[in-house]
Amino acid sequence: MTIPAPADRADPGRSPQPADRAAIPAPPHPRLIGLLAAACGLIAACLYYCQPLLPRIADSYDASPSATGALVTTTQAGYTLGLLLIVPLGDIVARRRLVGILLGVAGAGMLLSGVAPSLWVLLAAGTAVGAGAVVVQILIPYAASVVPAEERGRAMGTLLTGVLLGILFSRTAAGLVGGAFGWRAVFLAAAGTLAAVALFLVRVLPSSPPDVPIGYGAQLAATLRLAAAEPVLRRRSLIGACCFAAFSAFWATSAFLLAGPHYGWDASAIGLFALVGAAGAIAAKATGRLADTGRQGVATGVLLLLGVAAFAAMWPGGSSLAWLVAGVLVLDAAVHGVQLLNMSVVYGLPDHPRARIASVYMTSYYLGGAAGSALGITAYRFGGWGAVPATGAALLTLALLVWGVGRRRGSPRSGWRA
Repeated sequence: MTIPAPADRADPGRSPQPADRAAIPAPPHPRLIGLLAAACGLIAACLYYCQPLLPRIADSYDASPSATGALVTTTQAGYTLGLLLIVPLGDIVARRRLVGILLGVAGAGMLLSGVAPSLWVLLAAGTAVGAGAVVVQILIPYAASVVPAEERGRAMGTLLTGVLLGILFSRTAAGLVGGAFGWRAVFLAAAGTLAAVALFLVRVLPSSPPDVPIGYGAQLAATLRLAAAEPVLRRRSLIGACCFAAFSAFWATSAFLLAGPHYGWDASAIGLFALVGAAGAIAAKATGRLADTGRQGVATGVLLLLGVAAFAAMWPGGSSLAWLVAGVLVLDAAVHGVQLLNMSVVYGLPDHPRARIASVYMTSYYLGGAAGSALGITAYRFGGWGAVPATGAALLTLALLVWGVGRRRGSPRSGWRA
């Protein structure tokens, strides 16, 4: 099977017009989206394998927990830099070659992690893993370009589900393999998995010229101009950043609550609690079908309100597991649903190469997540558990305000219509 070339063939300033799109001969293979979703899930998982292994890594290097925890930071830093500096390449270089190179970088980083003789080498390898893993944000815009517009929401739902399931199960898989064979085995196995994914994608992706025939500097400048000129992208990016900030504020502090005096859970039980979020991955596909009806605007507002209600339920979750679980189920479904709607809107914007859109949107999204983690930890430190849901609700209320402004200023072109 060979995946078809993308429908977009753009000059430096625009994507193809409808007449250009009509000339694309072949529809995508029916299994395309599912295969790409599986690949994206396996790649995204590599960003999170290290988290349940940190205590074992600390023991191995005789390092402090804070020093070993820097592995999470360096991995995410590599990913954020990749969003800024690598993802825009998706429009201006041959996609198949770029995908192969990035997966090679991530695989080499995983291999080096598995044999790292020192913590400093491991931290450097984590940066490479993060930078290479941004290939996910090249594959998702590509998938958006090869499916018909009326099926884009469902396709994005499938891809997002794959990514979320990869993230959710990565911690469980790493804990099981690391417990049985040691933490190095996890990274070595991941290196082999990435090599297999690379071989598969290089085989099935088409050999096609760049979508936009300009240089790297011009592409970065065009990406910045896009962020300044496209109000829909700015609003959806801010909504996404607020949602991921609220989401991260909870998950960055939930372990402290669950390990605290009321619950007293151990690390294994806390890790399993994260699987409650699998409901959000399931809900993402249903939201994708809703996105295809053209009701992204109304659906976004409803999901944001549900997110605020979820944090209200979490407030008594400090002493009630039932309320905490109910809040997590609703929050994950709301946040992941909004993420899917955002992707459906921004990747549907005409006249813009999609790698530029991905760079602007996903950079904002992950910066929001980093800020939310810091806010959540600070809130918990100074206000206890009750300050955490208050912080999350405030962040989602800000997203609601941004959404309301967009609704008032929206137009049929913008994707904000009901």
